[in-house]
Order: sequence, then C-alpha cells, then structure tokens
Amino acid sequence: MIEVDLLDVRFGRGPKAVHAVRGVSFKVAKRETFGIVGESGSGKSTVLRVLSGLLHGWTGQVAIDGKPQGRKRAKAFHKLVQMVFQDPFASLHPRHTVDRLLSEPIAIHGLGNADGRIARALDEVGLGREFRFRYPHQLSGGQRQRIAIARALILEPRILLLDEPTSALDVSIQAEILNLLMRVRAEHGLTCVLVSHNLAVVAHLCDRLAVMNAGTVVEEMPVDRLRTGTPREPYTRQLLRASQGYDRKVVETFG
Repeated sequence: MIEVDLLDVRFGRGPKAVHAVRGVSFKVAKRETFGIVGESGSGKSTVLRVLSGLLHGWTGQVAIDGKPQGRKRAKAFHKLVQMVFQDPFASLHPRHTVDRLLSEPIAIHGLGNADGRIARALDEVGLGREFRFRYPHQLSGGQRQRIAIARALILEPRILLLDEPTSALDVSIQAEILNLLMRVRAEHGLTCVLVSHNLAVVAHLCDRLAVMNAGTVVEEMPVDRLRTGTPREPYTRQLLRASQGYDRKVVETFG
C-alpha cells in the first residue's frame, strides 16, 4: 500500500543545510500498521509529512496504492490518505465549531449527506451529537483528539497517518485514544503509519517498525522483537532501555 525508496529531505542550503532524512526506504502492506520510532530530531515526523503531501522539498520515490506520487498531490489523494496530528488544540481551528471542522472536508470533496456523515463520525469516535456545535476550547484534550480522528475518518480514507497521536494527552486518556484507533483501524480495514517516541504505544498498535536515528533507518523489525527486548542494533537497545524509565545503572551504560 505504501512504498518509500531512498527518500531524502534537506532543509536550507549551503553549509547550514540540515539533512533531515537520508536514504530512507520501507514498505507497508495493505491493512498493516507500521511504526516509525526514534528520538526527537531523528526525522520520523518529516517522513510522515512527505507521505501526507505536506512537505514538497524531497527527493526519492514514494508510491501510494501502487501509484507514484509527486511533490504536489491531487485532491483525490487527500481522500485516500488522512493524517492525525500530535496536538489537537493546534490542529483544530479555535474559531470553528466542530460542525464546521467536520463539514469542511465534506464540502471540499463534494460529498453529499453532510448531516448524516457528521452524526456518524461523532458516534464513531464516542462523542454524542451534542458536541456538534461546540468550539475546541470547550472540549477536553481527549475530546479534541477524538474530533481530529473523526475529521480524518469522515472522508473514508484507506490510509491513516498518525503523528504522536497520544503524546499531548494525559496518561489516563492515552489508553482510550489508543483503543479507539485500534477499533477504527479494524472496522475500516485501514493501513496505518504511526510515528512515536513511545515504544509501548508502538508495541501496542503496530505489526512492524523502523527505528530512525539522525535521519536514517538503523533497524527494521517485527514488533515481537521489540516486545521480547531483542533488537539487533545497539541504538535500538539503548532506546528500549531509555523507554523503561530512569535507572542510574542504565544511564551509566549510555556514553
């Protein structure tokens, strides 16, 4: 469903240019959930922005559902591929009601039965129809992220891109959103790419994952290897130890 080959991204020019992504290649099968993990600045979110069509300055090859993609995408592409961002308060327009937020993609793509689609989308993410005319500031963080997921699903995409979808939420709400994502993924038969620094989230949601460091993929593996704590590369083992919380003996092994 997704093929990326020798993806390269640079920001800026000359000696101050940042080589954010360096020759990244991977494939994601239909209905598979693929994770991309790494520390901040590793390039994982940049890869997701290339896939979504939000970033135009890249080289390499990207194919979605067997069709090569250019730097600018057609309208039909955005009906096929949708994205859920990290911070729902930043991704939802503060002066638009939930009704307008959900109506906009329907209008852009010329779809009918807007009322039915909005009601169905709100039900699907576990929010009643009384939320339809509220503003983002009247919602909790978890409710805002549910609206962001509803907006992504309302066009009935086949691919969902998830950029740290739970990291801006309270720990008590994270599990609810993860369970929601697992349910809609199964119900819609979605292909997903999840970017996260949280290895527990990746282990919970993903089938396979790629580990990125300094713009490159250092290891690709099935999630079972992550769960058993047996990654091949030293960097991945270090990332795994760091995710298990502060431990003085573990910290001393970093160097």
